[in-house]
Amino acid sequence: MKTVNQLEQPDQFYDELANAHKDLDLPASADLNARLVLILANQIGSQKVLSECIALALCVPESSV
Repeated sequence: MKTVNQLEQPDQFYDELANAHKDLDLPASADLNARLVLILANQIGSQKVLSECIALALCVPESSV
């Protein structure tokens, strides 16, 4: 699992993600996140990497994300 920033344009990604959620209520925002997670998981493909990512996400406090 990669733990170093691999995003070519992290600010652009963050802006696009924030804008995608801008006009959504909480349930629609959660649905968008769920779809995005599944799409990105499919791009990753490796169950080992996905399991490592889940474990890391569970360990990282919300304040540091």
